[in-house]
Amino acid sequence: MVRVKASHILVKDEKAANKLIEKLKKGEDFARLAKVHSSCPSGKKGGDLGFFSKGQMAKQFENAAFSQEIDEISKPVRTQFGYHIIKVTAKK
Repeated sequence: MVRVKASHILVKDEKAANKLIEKLKKGEDFARLAKVHSSCPSGKKGGDLGFFSKGQMAKQFENAAFSQEIDEISKPVRTQFGYHIIKVTAKK
C-alpha cells in the first residue's frame, strides 16, 4: 500500500491560494507560509499532515497528493474545507 507524506496550506478562496503559490515560486518557505496563512490546525506544524493512505483524506485532496512528485507544489485544490496548496514530502 502506497502512503504519502504531505504538507498543505488551507485558505478560503482560490485568489488567496494563487497569491501564496506565487510566493512559493519565488522561494518563500512553505512551512512559514503555512504557519502564517493556513486555517487548518496543521498550520501550526508548518502544514505537516504526516503519512496517510488512500481513503483518509477528502477525495480531491487525495487525488492531487497521490499524483504529485515529491517536493512538487500543487495548483489550488478545492474541497469542502476550502482551497489547499499541497506539497508532497515523501512516499512509501
